[in-house]
Amino acid sequence: MPDQSLPEARTSEAARTVPPSSEPSSPEGLTRRRLLGTAGATGLVLGAAGAAGGYAAAPAQVTPLSSIGAGKAMFHVKHQPGITQGLQARGHLIAFDLAAGAGRKEAAALLRRWSETARRLMAGEAAPHDDTDIARDAGPSSLTVTFGFGHSFFARTGLEKQRPVALDPLPDFSSDHLDKSRSNGDLWVQIGADDALVAFHALRAIQKDAGSAAKVRWQMNGFNRTPGATAHPMTARNLMGQVDGTRNPKPAESDFERRIFVPESGTKDPAWMANGSYAVVRRIRMLLDDWEKLSTGAQEQVIGRRKADGAPLTGGDETTEMDLEKRDAHGDLVVPLNAHARITRPDQNGGAAMLRRPFSFHDGIDPDGTPDAGLLFVCWQADPLRGFVTVQRKLDRGDALSAFVRHESSGLYAVPGGAAEGGYVGQALLEG
Repeated sequence: MPDQSLPEARTSEAARTVPPSSEPSSPEGLTRRRLLGTAGATGLVLGAAGAAGGYAAAPAQVTPLSSIGAGKAMFHVKHQPGITQGLQARGHLIAFDLAAGAGRKEAAALLRRWSETARRLMAGEAAPHDDTDIARDAGPSSLTVTFGFGHSFFARTGLEKQRPVALDPLPDFSSDHLDKSRSNGDLWVQIGADDALVAFHALRAIQKDAGSAAKVRWQMNGFNRTPGATAHPMTARNLMGQVDGTRNPKPAESDFERRIFVPESGTKDPAWMANGSYAVVRRIRMLLDDWEKLSTGAQEQVIGRRKADGAPLTGGDETTEMDLEKRDAHGDLVVPLNAHARITRPDQNGGAAMLRRPFSFHDGIDPDGTPDAGLLFVCWQADPLRGFVTVQRKLDRGDALSAFVRHESSGLYAVPGGAAEGGYVGQALLEG
């Protein structure tokens, strides 16, 4: 269940200029808006400086966005955005079902609307129509919007012959306690940003764009640590406090593209999935009350890594190769056979790999006082049978972490490659 550990990529954009006020000036040359802005900026600290000094007008000046707000991801790219980007501070996952009577034509029109909205919002612009102003004043904040198709989408649109074999339903697992009303769906959208209002603005725009063509099936909200909140870039932690994502595949690795994305040729996937990927989405409840009763040492035995820095129990630092054969003075394996980090290693699963890019969630407290919290697990792979299914089947057979998690919803989605300039996501499928 580890999350991703890609380095955070943040780029600076052009500074924004604060527009001049249109309100009439006071006799002192201050507008009410400028007065309030000055007071807010100084925290209303008048004190020893006196009232006159505290209200001194500041000249209008260019105020650049911080690196958080200025971060921008591109929409028209080879692979859809939101897959290889660094973890974002806020996320929304939402699934839709096509409305009764809606088919291929309506789906194509919807994906065209959604793609144009995503393009504009990711550039820091307003929605194409009826913008809500929720994100006014904010920069793009590394916003990404990603679209995928569920198994049921193809029957609803008469495109069954174009449905990939890889979209066959996932098998049942022993840790599954799935709520069908919060699983699957015709269409899936992933939204991520480094600002909560920017992310919600995109969520609201996507929902409004659906109009009468589709209705929300389920929606989930997540979060991660804000970029820059640590003294130096580091792998994220999950709600169990574990450094989570150390062995995530890296784009610099020679076989990254082959393991994560569908190639343009030489595959059993339909042509419209070229440069796409398959997303497995699971809402995984963490049984935190039980987990937190364990000592730190016991938690480390469950995971197979030190809690403080993510290093393997066999020594070294976070990136040190784990010595699976190392034994202690008593002859016992230092990393237990059922440790989560041992079981999930690609070399213990025939090379199976997936790019994990999750969000944590906390949806309140149950009536018995149990926190409804855990991981919105999202993983990407070229073949879910060789990726997620292979690893999850092995976890089912004896992962020490299984006693502390519960899979409560599930979805599998075909996520096509990025949209061409002037086109929309899924165009090759819907117009092919």
